Amino acid sequence: MTAGLADRFESVVDDHGDLPAVDAPDGVVAYIDLEARANRVATWLVSIGLSDGDRVGIALWNRIEHLEVLLGAFKARLVPVNVNCRYTATEARDLLIDADARVVIHEPAATATIQEATDGLGTTCVPIGPVYESALAAASPDRPSITRSGDDHYLLYTGGSTGTPKGVLWRQSDLFTAAMAGAEQRRPGGRMLPASPLTHGTAQWSALSALLSAGTVVLGPLHGVDAAALWSRVADARVNRLVIVGDAFARPLLDALDAEPDRWDLSSLVAITSGGARWSAASRDGLLRHLPHVAMINSFGASETGGQGSQVTFAGAEPSPTRGLLRFAADDTEVVLDEHLAPIRPGSNRIGTLARRGAVPLGYFGDAERSARVFPMIDGVRHALPGDLATVDADGTIVVLGRDRNVINTGGEKVFAEEVEARLMTHPSVTLAVVVGIADETWGETIGALVTLAADTEIVTDDLVAHCATTLARFKIPRTIHVVDTIRYLPSGKLDRRWAADSMARFTAPTNVDPRR
Repeated sequence: MTAGLADRFESVVDDHGDLPAVDAPDGVVAYIDLEARANRVATWLVSIGLSDGDRVGIALWNRIEHLEVLLGAFKARLVPVNVNCRYTATEARDLLIDADARVVIHEPAATATIQEATDGLGTTCVPIGPVYESALAAASPDRPSITRSGDDHYLLYTGGSTGTPKGVLWRQSDLFTAAMAGAEQRRPGGRMLPASPLTHGTAQWSALSALLSAGTVVLGPLHGVDAAALWSRVADARVNRLVIVGDAFARPLLDALDAEPDRWDLSSLVAITSGGARWSAASRDGLLRHLPHVAMINSFGASETGGQGSQVTFAGAEPSPTRGLLRFAADDTEVVLDEHLAPIRPGSNRIGTLARRGAVPLGYFGDAERSARVFPMIDGVRHALPGDLATVDADGTIVVLGRDRNVINTGGEKVFAEEVEARLMTHPSVTLAVVVGIADETWGETIGALVTLAADTEIVTDDLVAHCATTLARFKIPRTIHVVDTIRYLPSGKLDRRWAADSMARFTAPTNVDPRR
């Protein structure tokens, strides 16, 4: 029988109980003490009537309580449910109904929102603070006598960038293999700071990986992107690995270093990893100017796949030959499939759908139809196809082109928004870019871009067109480019493409220029 996540955590406690498990701004908690708190959570939740497989909503920022509730749920064979603290009552209600959550443990400041979200549902709502602490004080700190296994469930709700979030249902053993296999090796002394919210997969998986490998989870600012506070936390807590989400974090962090390059001692830092969204080459290279000793790791994966691959860049490395697109060496779990779900021949230059096989989710919680489509059985093996398009080089290297939903069809030509964005952001004046399709009666769609510029910079759009033309085919070059003050991100750190499309629609429509010329 394979071990569940709680069993793996308890093994670390048995071997390294006195080591620091969590380093928070208000104190350090050893493994043995974190477990005692998690045991109290488990005992309390069982005492109020929850049993195997019941769902527990967690609407908490990056606090120790978030981690102890997560672990306590695993110990009691309950299923934690990530509830974004930024959700409105309507959004939270949709998620909690979908998950059929029995209990929600939440931020005190979110009390009104959570009460509105659960009105009439019969859900128990508990804010952290006096009520929560009283419940734990009355519960036992001893390990609950519950038999668990790697078949126990784990549920992660997606960021919902294209609609209502869906819960991705994993077996815990599959999740461990797919998302935190590195935790097989104990790394006492390693110090990792997840900068994005623990309600997102990137941060939660990173934190669990640290806890299951005897490392220390360093907690920074509760929420938001306060670059100065984040760098101060990295320096003061001697963080080795910083985990962020794309340019939503990388750009402010770079701006802070540009403004005060000598303010922080960041010599402890070994790696910065971006998960959940890619950073631009400009942000990556800018950070390397300040931190030449740090490995910059662009990690690729999804809620539906776990980690699939990564691209590591060091100071002085040669530029990527793939126009800013992510490429990684495939193993036997990764495959690119054609329209008939057959593997594409390496070196054929054919575009297919990137899939992972083997240790993948069971499906979407409560959605059999979508599960069958995204997690098909192929030759007796379950595959995950979340929608990324890719090619395979002759040597087996996978080049990720972008999500299928971000492909723009202009005059029959397929354009990947991520490729055009990557090119725009190599211009020294461009700080951020988002590319969308603009409806066009003649060509179906034309290419539009919104960009933000560096401070005290002026540029005409013809300069950006010329810049793109040096490496992109004519049909890929934006026909409409608008400079905006800000580009909006989703709470997950990904570009808000729906906002970008709505914003583009408010500008003047482009002239009818043949995109193939």
